[in-house]
Amino acid sequence: MYSLARPLTAVAARSAARTFASAAGTTLVVVEHKNGAVLPATLHAITAAKQLGGSITAVIPAADAASAAPVVEALQQHAPSAILVATHAALAKPAVAEIVAPLVAKAAETSGATHIVAAHSSWGKNVLPRVAALLDVSAVSDAVAILAEDTFTRPIFAGNALATVKATDKVKVVTVRPTAFEPSAATGSAAGAPVSEISADATTATEFVKEDIVKSDRPELDAAKIVVAGGRALKSAENFQILYDLADKLGNAAVGASRAAVDAGYADNSLQIGQTGKVIAPQLYIGAGISGAIQHLAGMKDSKVIVAINKDPEAPIFAVADYGLEADLFEAVPEMTQKL
Repeated sequence: MYSLARPLTAVAARSAARTFASAAGTTLVVVEHKNGAVLPATLHAITAAKQLGGSITAVIPAADAASAAPVVEALQQHAPSAILVATHAALAKPAVAEIVAPLVAKAAETSGATHIVAAHSSWGKNVLPRVAALLDVSAVSDAVAILAEDTFTRPIFAGNALATVKATDKVKVVTVRPTAFEPSAATGSAAGAPVSEISADATTATEFVKEDIVKSDRPELDAAKIVVAGGRALKSAENFQILYDLADKLGNAAVGASRAAVDAGYADNSLQIGQTGKVIAPQLYIGAGISGAIQHLAGMKDSKVIVAINKDPEAPIFAVADYGLEADLFEAVPEMTQKL
């Protein structure tokens, strides 16, 4: 079932949050982790799962129980009802969705789960649709609000409208937009949730080969409180340095880019913000030389404060900006850096 509503900001979605008296049974939260740490996006997914009511089982894909131990310890701080370590030897390398999905599907079948939730991250978007296919159910993607145990709100048309979606399958498989839900707060003490293990012979024609990681001392783009982003108007990868200089002066800021800048080779794909990149909601977003294509706005318009720098007074980004500076970025950005 679909119905349309006007756009809802992440802040409005959070203010409308509520918990339902549990018609929901068990909700599985698929945990995204790296180097023994739970990634921030999963903490937002836990909050969404809590709104469904019922019990919560955190599912940790891992090579074995020992490698999952630090993640288990961290999750105990968020008071799940249970923790399930889903093991497969191939997960000693970065998790491949084709291996994780059968483990999650098996966990759902054995636990009788009514809901499966994960963050709408690149990884979550890869895993949960496969889980839904294995369970022969539909998936609800990029939910920004939970209206009932079976009813969700998700953006359509690049965030310019919202659809209310009712899931009628026995198992609801949902990815949630992290910026639409507050992160789960640690309790400060281990809850002591029971920990069990499940494994499956997940055979697949896909295997991990390698990953090329762009190493940086900066915060992750989708977790940073301050983001400085650049567009194609920067004209070269070398010119992006003026954004890095500004980010350094602002302190602990991330640098992002529009799709046009990425496609032109000015910035790495990992820096892309937008509908086909990362969706962010920092405390401060500064966009330099970004016109504001609808696909880019979909990825950053929920930022708390938006500053736009563009010499085109008709640039669409000014329509969503809290502060706009009509200026040449090659003059304005270095001047801002100098005065900080």
